[in-house]
Amino acid sequence: MAEIVLGVTGGIAAYKAVALLRDLRESGLDVTVVPTSSALKFVGEPTWAALSGRAVATDVWTGTQDVPHVRLGQQADAVVIAPATADFLARAAHGIANDLLTNVLLTAHGPVIIAPAMHTEMWQHPATQANVRTLRERGAIVLDPDDGRLTGADSGPGRLPDPALIADMVRELVRVSHRSDGSRTSLDLVGTKMLISAGGTQEPWDDVRYLGNRSSGRQGFALARTALARGASVTLVVGHTDDSIPPGCSVITIDTAEDLRVAMHDAIAQEDPDVVVMAAAVADFRPVASSRSKITKESLDGATPELTLEQTTDVLAEIVAKRGSAPRPVVVGFAAEAPSDGETLATRAQAKLARKGCDYLVANEVSGGAVFGEASTSILILSPEGERANLTGVSKADAADALWDIITADR
Repeated sequence: MAEIVLGVTGGIAAYKAVALLRDLRESGLDVTVVPTSSALKFVGEPTWAALSGRAVATDVWTGTQDVPHVRLGQQADAVVIAPATADFLARAAHGIANDLLTNVLLTAHGPVIIAPAMHTEMWQHPATQANVRTLRERGAIVLDPDDGRLTGADSGPGRLPDPALIADMVRELVRVSHRSDGSRTSLDLVGTKMLISAGGTQEPWDDVRYLGNRSSGRQGFALARTALARGASVTLVVGHTDDSIPPGCSVITIDTAEDLRVAMHDAIAQEDPDVVVMAAAVADFRPVASSRSKITKESLDGATPELTLEQTTDVLAEIVAKRGSAPRPVVVGFAAEAPSDGETLATRAQAKLARKGCDYLVANEVSGGAVFGEASTSILILSPEGERANLTGVSKADAADALWDIITADR
């Protein structure tokens, strides 16, 4: 069973860490809570002990025979700090070890995830942002706080991300670090900048109706979570989805295929990513004309409505063409295919890879609505050299890891 250290620092959001602890324990994870002295002013030691089922580690002087300031970090499969105050970020970034929690951080062998929570001015202060950059450069996963209601009447960026989403990230860190193949370290994507599109586009017919698709966004989000867990920085371009956006990503929201096209080109120009993944389900067609008001039966006066479609721009092909012969970014396309009689997924995918010119193509068969919204998937990963992976009935996280394994092996 995986060992987790949950560090809690002295911010008002400490009460939300109680829900995070319960979620982690219900996942079957063993959790040792390490609150700072300030955190104990918000939530007392009996609460942490009762919910964790373990003694609470509060200082370096208790149980010195077990050397807790070293042992806890060494034995942890992952360390999560939630909430993390501005003071803690500053001490962690500068390697200061003046309490048990900062000692644990310096001795941690496993991955570290930090969820800041503080007032907006403190989060946006150049000193805090410099400390965050330093921690990320060292491989820590530092989530951006949510934008919302803070203490008192204040509102803005600085709110602790949803504890359930933090728990998802912790579980992903554990899954990555416990992969059975042993072929890589869990932080092999540190320093890699990812740009990933996810979800579906919606093309308006009138102001209440649209042409859409059944994409849930889950595969794109799995790609983002696994990349984050392996140390990458991730920007998500997100269309319509029925899942929660993973914390820790920079997010750009879009509606239409044209929105996505503009957002992808702008993000590539501004962020200079190492890898671009087009996992979004982009509409192939859109209405030629869109009504600015609802089309009603009365307005048609008994006539049959007409819907004329035109093709949307092939964003993936544009990205490849704009890159030209440059070695980066690596470009990955996704293809949801429904092979006709006499065709196979492989033949359709190979033809599409040749047309698009991307570095890798991830194909899956969607005949009968398969894959969309499901927890598992079956994928074929191709490169110009041929088939690289063929996975059936795997989790979308495992499918994402398979792609990252291939890309890192080829770099």
